[in-house]
Amino acid sequence: MPDLLITSRQQQVRYDHSRLETLVQKALPMCQEVATKLGGPLRKLTHVECSVVGLRSMAAIHRKFLNVPGPTDVITFPYGEILVCAAVARSRAAEFGHDVTTELALYCIHGLLHLAGHDDLKKDDARRMAAEQARILRLARKAGRSGS
Repeated sequence: MPDLLITSRQQQVRYDHSRLETLVQKALPMCQEVATKLGGPLRKLTHVECSVVGLRSMAAIHRKFLNVPGPTDVITFPYGEILVCAAVARSRAAEFGHDVTTELALYCIHGLLHLAGHDDLKKDDARRMAAEQARILRLARKAGRSGS
């Protein structure tokens, strides 16, 4: 299992860092199981870092690495770095019935699933990935509440 580090590189959006860490730690073994099935790079990584970034940083990275203007919710690099945008999470959380921390956890899980071997470029693949991330988030939340 890779070591997981969650860092915050922004100060504009408030969220519960401790709960985010708990949710993503609970999700990691489930994502590792998916990686074993799909053969994604997560199965060989020794370290994964999820960084919570601000709107301007995410927009700059989005343009630099994907040549797409504006911010996005999550960007995953195959060497184990996942960037999630706190401002996007804040603006979209209510749409999905989440608080900001839960929305950020969903973005981290999405990134872990990319590292596990999931892709979301085609509609059917995106649908499968969305179902898997929702399942893992639900189980991580349940495990987090039970303290296991």
